[in-house]
Amino acid sequence: MKHGKKYNESAKLIETGKLYDVNEAVEVAVKTGTAKFDETVEIHVRLGVDSRHADQQVRGAVVLPNGTGKKVRTLVLAKGDNAKAAEEAGSDFVGAEELVAKIQNENWLDFDVVIATPDMMGIVGRLGKVLGPRGLMPTPKAGTVTPDVARAVTEAKAGKIEYRLDKTNIIHCPIGKVSFGPEKLQENFDALMGAIIKAKPAATKGQYIKSCVIATTMGPGVKLNVAKFGV
Repeated sequence: MKHGKKYNESAKLIETGKLYDVNEAVEVAVKTGTAKFDETVEIHVRLGVDSRHADQQVRGAVVLPNGTGKKVRTLVLAKGDNAKAAEEAGSDFVGAEELVAKIQNENWLDFDVVIATPDMMGIVGRLGKVLGPRGLMPTPKAGTVTPDVARAVTEAKAGKIEYRLDKTNIIHCPIGKVSFGPEKLQENFDALMGAIIKAKPAATKGQYIKSCVIATTMGPGVKLNVAKFGV
């Protein structure tokens, strides 16, 4: 695979074969973010679990202390007082059956997070085929099915992200923007990695964190020394 000139220049900043400590890795990743836009910094964590087994699933949510640098649009599916609370908390969209119908009939997806009260899950279930593949289906584990919709909206807008395994047992998550600088990015990294380690399934055998790479949107990956995590 051929890479552009900027990518190749950035790759020179990374020592071949070196496994970096977190603080070094974040600093190098920031230096590789040379695009004309404010690149997102992501981490890719391979875990020593088998996602095909229910007792080895790793999924949850965490509020990044410095947010994601992205404006988050929330959709709350609720009625009555809960709908009012969501509006007061600043949700971008609030509604019930009419919004479910809009998503179904118009393929409307102008939102980043879907939050629902438990009593709405009967109709929200109809959206499984639309929201599920896009990772937008509300779940209790991610805190997006909750009676406290106001809190869920506030957390989502403050930088709450969901982490979960893909089919190859890797978690892909943003930890902020290049413009955050190394210190804030490391704080976000520590919060996310702490949550992933805490979510280690009891059924896991052997090494839990197999590998971890930090990379910007357009840049090369920086490999971390995962032995330092001790799991």
